[in-house]
Amino acid sequence: MVEFRALLHKKAAAPRNGKRAAGRATVSLRTASEDDSDMANTKQARKRSRQAREQNHHNVALRSRLRTAIKKVRKAIAGGDKAAAAAELRASTSVIDSIADKKVVHKNLAARNKSRLAAAIKSMS
Repeated sequence: MVEFRALLHKKAAAPRNGKRAAGRATVSLRTASEDDSDMANTKQARKRSRQAREQNHHNVALRSRLRTAIKKVRKAIAGGDKAAAAAELRASTSVIDSIADKKVVHKNLAARNKSRLAAAIKSMS
């Protein structure tokens, strides 16, 4: 699978007659194998680099799910409905725990977030 990325390069133009000249933008397409960060020399190292890149993309998606779950609970708390906030916390706890179990985030971070959200719900009147 070839991955293409559009990179935007801005050319700085020298000012003419005291006026600021507009720079031209050029777009170049690179494949993942041409990426500067992939400096692997052996087949095994190229594979490990590819696996690490794919795992990183997966972990980024999981961290995004975690942040979204936390935001949903905070939004429910801000809404003022304690029952809805508690229900949202129950749903989010599953997501938070599963991501911590996969070691995408530390288990203490997950516990801290759940504890703070539960305390915020408990303090609602």
